[in-house]
Amino acid sequence: MKEDIKEILFDEETLRNKIKEIGKQISEDYAGRDLILIGVLKGSVMFMSDLMKEISIYCCMDFMAVSSYGDSTQTSGVVRILKDLDYHIEGKDILIVEDIIDSGITLKYLIEYLKGRKPNSVEIACLLNKPDRRKVDIDVKYLGFDVPDAFLVGYGLDYAEKYRNLPYIGVLKEYVYK
Repeated sequence: MKEDIKEILFDEETLRNKIKEIGKQISEDYAGRDLILIGVLKGSVMFMSDLMKEISIYCCMDFMAVSSYGDSTQTSGVVRILKDLDYHIEGKDILIVEDIIDSGITLKYLIEYLKGRKPNSVEIACLLNKPDRRKVDIDVKYLGFDVPDAFLVGYGLDYAEKYRNLPYIGVLKEYVYK
């Protein structure tokens, strides 16, 4: 796998430090509130797992699976919910935990979908942001890093379900996906 990586953008220590910082801020902001973290499968699993370890207040977690990519490197623009929530979220504070925001289409749809269930609030914690690819406006409350318009893998990010298990985030060499 390592031979398929053009460069490492964020190593394990850099990721760990940023996640500690985000977890501390979430703990302060949501103290005394009824917080539910909603991880967007599958990419958010590593980030959400490590983030929860850094949150020092009571919180619950749930997961959703949504797709607009399939096995492609480009969004189709059509969002499908593959797995919905197990918890009722009415009156709760919701924090969507996402690995990366690219076009923003999927996340925008998800936000509106969740708001229809009458939560107290809906905010976003996202590890990576690709502002150059944005097609819709998204307000991110907790952001790890802005990243270049490159195909990134590792730490939950994949290409055709591969590379998620890399402990860092790297740029995938073009010959792998072209």
